[in-house]
Amino acid sequence: MRKLWLATVTLLVLGLMTALAASGSLAQKQPAAGDSQATVSIVSKDMPAKLQTAINKSLADPNFADKTKQAVAKGVAARGQEPGFLGIPGAPAAHYVWGLLWAIWVGWIFSTVGAFGGIMAGVGHITIFGLADYAKSFGKGNPVNKLVTDSIRVSNQWLVGLSALISSFNYYKMGRLVLPLGACLAIGGVAGSWMVPELTAGKVSLKDYIGYFGLIVFVLGLFLIYEMTPRGQRGKKAAKEAAAAFEKGTKEGDSSEKGVKVVSGSQGLMWLALGCVVASALWFNLVGSIMVVAYVLALAGLVITFFMGTISFTFFGVEFKFRCFIPMLGGLVIAAIASFLGIGGGFLFVPFLTSVAGLPMFLVAGTSALVVLVGMVVSIFSYMVGKGVPVSWGLIGAELIGIFIGSMIGPRTSKYIPEKGLKWMFIVLAFYVGLRYTTKGFLGYSIVPPF
Repeated sequence: MRKLWLATVTLLVLGLMTALAASGSLAQKQPAAGDSQATVSIVSKDMPAKLQTAINKSLADPNFADKTKQAVAKGVAARGQEPGFLGIPGAPAAHYVWGLLWAIWVGWIFSTVGAFGGIMAGVGHITIFGLADYAKSFGKGNPVNKLVTDSIRVSNQWLVGLSALISSFNYYKMGRLVLPLGACLAIGGVAGSWMVPELTAGKVSLKDYIGYFGLIVFVLGLFLIYEMTPRGQRGKKAAKEAAAAFEKGTKEGDSSEKGVKVVSGSQGLMWLALGCVVASALWFNLVGSIMVVAYVLALAGLVITFFMGTISFTFFGVEFKFRCFIPMLGGLVIAAIASFLGIGGGFLFVPFLTSVAGLPMFLVAGTSALVVLVGMVVSIFSYMVGKGVPVSWGLIGAELIGIFIGSMIGPRTSKYIPEKGLKWMFIVLAFYVGLRYTTKGFLGYSIVPPF
């Protein structure tokens, strides 16, 4: 443990030194005298090729040309001619130090409760660093707007993906990750993330009901509060018993030897099914033709899951079991909701794991992280390889150091937080999400960040 903390502190110091050394080029800049009047070359050879193409395309389109010039000129007037995000003159340039520190928080909260990483990463990129407002300044439909927005989205996914990878690894070593349960959720999640929108595009518009979705999240938070009452705990005997045994074992210094152990059930078909749906998603995003192949692969993965039967495992001597197709269907529904609303959906996996699967919170974060990890790998690969979306590697590099630090700390501090404490953390964040989507749906704007 001493070596771990020493390594973490060392990385933090190195990260801060790196951030300070580079902050001169990434900090928000004050405009120099006459900057607002200067002639600015919008496209430069140092920009990513995809961005150069987007800018040239917008300048060649009469509908966007003036808006693009105005957006860049306004940014230069406010921040100077130095290249900012993605090398655009006058674009916001997030400070490395703030990126590092915010990413520590993102990594810690995601690795502690297994959710809200994407939302918190988005708060940083969208609101604190001002990247979303800058993208909007180019106007709706502008190729530059779309590319900057996609870059923000992929940046969020890099942070969540690394946190999910580190969290999954740490929780697995600690015996606090239910691997087959997470894999079954991922089978439905990956398949649903592209199949449901593809099959229902133009037929169902859940985005019109985003306010009602926010209300559902409020109800979800209230339900979790109910589950913490004596009456709500009556049906959670196994989870309560396992949580008590884990808390006692932590105080007594028990190791992960009493952690998750799969005692029955075949996992060979599980990996085959997961491979099929991942291949289907990659085919859909990267190939995009002969779509029957993608559908066959996805359906094969879903059907295989129905033949996997029941898997049972123990955690600190308490036995749990689940039918494999149930979390698969749960992942399918969650992915459908998340895809329609344009969110990560990680916070929906947590109540599923506690309420439907009946797990104690000590097993939820790691299992949820595994599901998110699979989805992030597919999504990042699809965006960056399939669509060539660029990111600001300097900012991402500083943030990934912060994610590493936060994600290493989270699993090691969460075991000292009582299960009720972990649930209350999730409930508070659920009400935050509910408030955001309710006001955005019914008022047209969010009263909490990201606005």
